[in-house]
Amino acid sequence: MPFNIRNRNLLSLVHHSERDLIYLLNLSRDLKRAKYSGAVRHSLAGKNIALIFEKTSTRTRCAFEVAAYDEGAHVTYIDPTSSQIGHKESMKDTARVLGRMYDAIEYRGFGQDVVDELAKYAGVPVFNGLTDEYHPTQMLADVLTMTEHCSKPMHEISYAYVGDGRNNMANSLLLVGAKLGMNVRIGAPKHLWPEPEHIAMCESFAKDSGALLLITDDPQEAVKGVDFIHTDVWVSMGEPIEAWGQRIDELMPFQVNAALMAASGNPRVRFMHCLPAFHNSETKVGAQIAAQYPQLSNGIEVTDDVFESPANIAFEQAENRMHTIKAVLVAALA
Repeated sequence: MPFNIRNRNLLSLVHHSERDLIYLLNLSRDLKRAKYSGAVRHSLAGKNIALIFEKTSTRTRCAFEVAAYDEGAHVTYIDPTSSQIGHKESMKDTARVLGRMYDAIEYRGFGQDVVDELAKYAGVPVFNGLTDEYHPTQMLADVLTMTEHCSKPMHEISYAYVGDGRNNMANSLLLVGAKLGMNVRIGAPKHLWPEPEHIAMCESFAKDSGALLLITDDPQEAVKGVDFIHTDVWVSMGEPIEAWGQRIDELMPFQVNAALMAASGNPRVRFMHCLPAFHNSETKVGAQIAAQYPQLSNGIEVTDDVFESPANIAFEQAENRMHTIKAVLVAALA
């Protein structure tokens, strides 16, 4: 390995260089090929990893568990009902306990300050499975997926995120593209743009990498000429159901529908979503929203015709969570 990434935390990607990220992406490709070819490695045999989930999950939990098992590691799943975290024990004390028993810790929850505190006191590598501010493991999967579906060099790939520009997906897509020299657009109403401090930080990274960053309140401008269009749910976990009414009014122009896909002007444009997606009313929440807002029965942040079209690569994106998380584990622990 030409540089030191062993025993490194993965908290936000802020402290990972372009070289670090490219190494993790290349390792992800190698491990993906190895899994497909049946090449068993077990490079993490004897390692134990704690998975702390203060927010529920499908992809993150399954990806961490399968990635660890594939490489021979053992995991312990810890949710709010099966531990003393936040009830009788602080995260600082939890970190000092788990760090003595485990080789690494994954955290999925709320504020970035929580995962930062965990990393400060654990004494072992800590991996951010999602916080309110950042979603770094998702970013590795997203970039891997984009490079698999576009023949352009990475520096020539362009992508847009449309929707709530303040959430962890928008923040992280802006950050990872700025680090890797990509062409990134954020399309959102002005009051839902990323924080000015975050934009300034990403712009400073873009100066070094050659990335092109655009933040606009015009959805057509955001997607013009892009190779990929990303979106996410309009109301994040933990926000009240009452937030839906206002968010729908604000974000309807940014719904990913056939017209917005066509506005890219690229017949090969692909759709991406970190999932779960409200693309119909077949879920409990989707049905509840559709009952209140009948115009959304065919999808909220993305319409069902786009989601069920060949342009949708969200499920390959979801699979790549496993391969990229495996790379993070192997790079830090093997």
